Amino acid sequence: MNKFIRVDMTTLKVTTEKVPEKYVGLGGRALTSNFVNDEVKPTCHALGKNNKLIFAPGLLSGTTAPNSGRISVGAKSPLTGTIKESNAGGSFSQKMAKMGIKALVVEGIPADDKFYVIKIDGKRVTIDEAPAEILGGCGNYKAIEVLSGKYGEKVGIALAGPAGEYRLPSANISFKDPEGNIRSAGRGGLGAVMGSKKIKAIVIDDTGAGAVPIAEPEKFRAASKVFAKVILDHPVAGQGLAAFGTNVLVNIMNEAGGLPSKNFTTGRIDWNDNISGETVNATIKERGGDGKVSHGCHAGCVIRCSQWYPDKQGKYITSGFEYETIWGLGADAGIKDLDEIAYIDREMDDIGVDSIETAVAVAAAMEGGLLPWGDGKAVLDAVKQIAVPTPLGRLLGSGTEAIGKACGLFRVPVVKGQSIPAYDPRNVKGIGLTYATTPMGADHTAGYCIANNILSLGGFIDPLKKEGQVDISRFLQIGTASIDSTGCCLFIWFALADSPEGIQALVDMINAQYGLSLSVEEAVVELGKSVLKVERAFNKAAGFTNAHDRLPEFFEYEPCAPHNLVWDFTPEEIDEVYNFEGEEALNS
Repeated sequence: MNKFIRVDMTTLKVTTEKVPEKYVGLGGRALTSNFVNDEVKPTCHALGKNNKLIFAPGLLSGTTAPNSGRISVGAKSPLTGTIKESNAGGSFSQKMAKMGIKALVVEGIPADDKFYVIKIDGKRVTIDEAPAEILGGCGNYKAIEVLSGKYGEKVGIALAGPAGEYRLPSANISFKDPEGNIRSAGRGGLGAVMGSKKIKAIVIDDTGAGAVPIAEPEKFRAASKVFAKVILDHPVAGQGLAAFGTNVLVNIMNEAGGLPSKNFTTGRIDWNDNISGETVNATIKERGGDGKVSHGCHAGCVIRCSQWYPDKQGKYITSGFEYETIWGLGADAGIKDLDEIAYIDREMDDIGVDSIETAVAVAAAMEGGLLPWGDGKAVLDAVKQIAVPTPLGRLLGSGTEAIGKACGLFRVPVVKGQSIPAYDPRNVKGIGLTYATTPMGADHTAGYCIANNILSLGGFIDPLKKEGQVDISRFLQIGTASIDSTGCCLFIWFALADSPEGIQALVDMINAQYGLSLSVEEAVVELGKSVLKVERAFNKAAGFTNAHDRLPEFFEYEPCAPHNLVWDFTPEEIDEVYNFEGEEALNS
């Protein structure tokens, strides 16, 4: 990948340059976070002219490496005020890599009030005025249909939905997947940054692009074969996720007592079977039609944890029907009808809002008296209002912290302004440390301690006790930063946690592609640490301190049933997560 494309929306000029030397060996999150730290003013307003939005494929994107189709997007977050990397599936990353594009940077803000479409093909980059029919509340599904008709059915598309047009802090960036449906770079409000720059869509056409060059093809193929086998042979990565999707976790987390419910007042529900992964699987099979139990969100996915969920007539409703969304609406907000949750999920995709942020905001709105508990129809109506937007729609689209302030709540489950996802930190203590300390606000994917605390992958660490949690959160945050830089799906970690051979195969693929001889220590541990240090440096310059690496106070004094535990880590213990000096656990 040898192209670095900059689009200046102030002048409507495009510059294609050689990749800056500093970024040659970086990809994905490592590239986006280094770039944001280098070029974005930490104290800038996230929706102002000084923020920049960067899209970067990973180091392995565009190759035949299994599960390597993720795109990283970076900027300063309008939701948290911190640095942010968000990633998604779809075809965008692979198309960028095949065209030799290391990064696409969007900067500046146009003087007029028009929205634009950036079009990239093998010959040029153009900036077109966006068609009127995809603006002013047009949903993402319709926008993809219109843009595919205009630019070609096989193009890759990145979209700011209605929420992004209105610059709401929970707005995501939606990506067209291979079937024309939607995958989202969900967290942190980067769709609002895209909207602030008056970019409605980015279209990429890789017609005529060749294969990504591989320095040592035979070594790459051999390592890829080992890597795929490790994933497919694993009971979670290769079997469980394909059968039940991520929502297999509803029953698992409910049994563990770590399923946050009714705005984080308890860790267990009695209607879990209504919304479980097993029920999703059985419903899809029973209804048939468009339904798919297992589906990949990008070409080359061998885990296939996505599904197509149909209505009672077998017609497609939504895909990528994820655990976090079903938990947020089904357990945290108390909606017991799976179909109602599916229609809300579709609406959030269509409007372009983070389904975690919005679902947790819905539960907070219920506690604040803005919505009735468990009323799926009322929630669907409220979510639709985000696209108008009504005052309630604007409030929901602004996220959980905004709801808490508007309703006078003190029980507001956020860290650095971002809502806490689907695992209660009082009863699953490792994930609580990740929520508290990740540079990007509460985010389960930043260091997925559920792997060790609940699934016993890579060794078991008791979720109810403090012992070992600091080390595992630190270790997983470092490993995740590295995986996010490869363009690989985070779920490969389920298999790699139990397989040193798999980790070596991942590094071998990188070495074979680029003609390198990196060790696991260099390619995983040192890279991951360097990314986290850069992200924390940005946040420090933006005004964040260790005092922001804390969970909401109510977790410290409200016990969570059924284990009746509280969050009991001291500030000093929390601060140890980012003590990288002499940590033996990282190399074990």
